[in-house]
Amino acid sequence: MENVKELIREIVEEKKLIYGVLSKVGKKSEKTFSKLSIKPVRIKGERLVQFTYHYEKKVIHNNLNSVDTIKELIKLIHNYFRQAVLYTTEADYQILVSKKGKVKIIQKSPTRKVADLSHNRKKNYILKEDKPNPFLIKLGVMNKEGKVLAKKYDKFKQLNRFLEMVSDCIPYLNKERILNIIDFGCGKSYLTFALYYYLVEKLKLDVNIVGLDLKQDVIKFCNDIAESLGYDRLKFIHGDIKGFKDLERVDMVVTLHACDTATDDALVKAVNWGADVILSVPCCQHELLEKIENPVMEPMTKHGIVKEKLSSLVTDSIRANILEIMGYSVQMLEFIDMEHTPKNILIRAFKKDNVSKDIVKQYIKFKEFWNVQPYIEEAMGEKLQEKITII
Repeated sequence: MENVKELIREIVEEKKLIYGVLSKVGKKSEKTFSKLSIKPVRIKGERLVQFTYHYEKKVIHNNLNSVDTIKELIKLIHNYFRQAVLYTTEADYQILVSKKGKVKIIQKSPTRKVADLSHNRKKNYILKEDKPNPFLIKLGVMNKEGKVLAKKYDKFKQLNRFLEMVSDCIPYLNKERILNIIDFGCGKSYLTFALYYYLVEKLKLDVNIVGLDLKQDVIKFCNDIAESLGYDRLKFIHGDIKGFKDLERVDMVVTLHACDTATDDALVKAVNWGADVILSVPCCQHELLEKIENPVMEPMTKHGIVKEKLSSLVTDSIRANILEIMGYSVQMLEFIDMEHTPKNILIRAFKKDNVSKDIVKQYIKFKEFWNVQPYIEEAMGEKLQEKITII
């Protein structure tokens, strides 16, 4: 425990702390909180550490100076919690306490940026709160005074998270020409309208955006709103992804929550167009649920709920690898918090053309391990087979 005390003193006294989480309640105590998070804050010019105690139905904050911070952390790790993760400017530290009180410290490279010490700072959203926005008002996200409605606040955060991800894509788009963007399975089109607002209204880019969906009433609703807003470069079309042939060139393909293999059809379209940017949040991946098979994985696959989650991860991994084989740089990102929906993996891909032989070998071994022949491979057709065969 002495090593833990020394580590905590060093982190706090030398102002290295960025963020920390204590979890896994061990010994019983009169305390009833289940988790504790800590971060430095600056209040009235004084640097303090804010302790946030997470109870079942509430959180309590307490701001402590460095001396009291050290005492509180040592006491909690010694008497209450069995795990702590401390993110610092120099390293990430994981502290593990066994049931017998044996302590282990694991040190890893730092993963977080320097802390912002502003207290209760307001999130710097692309879509601003308390500022009336016509498309958000039309879609019922905020009122005419610019106040975000309570029941739509999660949607408001989702829109901003999406636009943050889009902002990272701008350098990959050819802004010297008219950009064609399509949103497959657009639904009520919150994100499509947000995309148009950001690219056209804020960034002043020359953009045409098309939203595609199978529901005619939704398409009419969205076209009516687009017309009322004067969004004349945004239109919505009734149709399915696989049969869409209205555009010869598309620069960005967005497909959020297209069900099952409809996501694959959208990715195939994007690759065939040579789209520079792909943003995809898959949904309802059923295709491999009854196909994945490996005796070694029986402890997992024998449980239906586990197998369902596993098949989704395998499906998304296959999609990402195939995009890499087809010449894309791929990232798998968290779209929104898990508490709002389990369907929160976003596949973000940028066109780069060069293909690593190792990626192909990895994909073939991975496919053989699970004993599957995925739909997307068949749908991608000869272009994919040529790359696999050549390599």
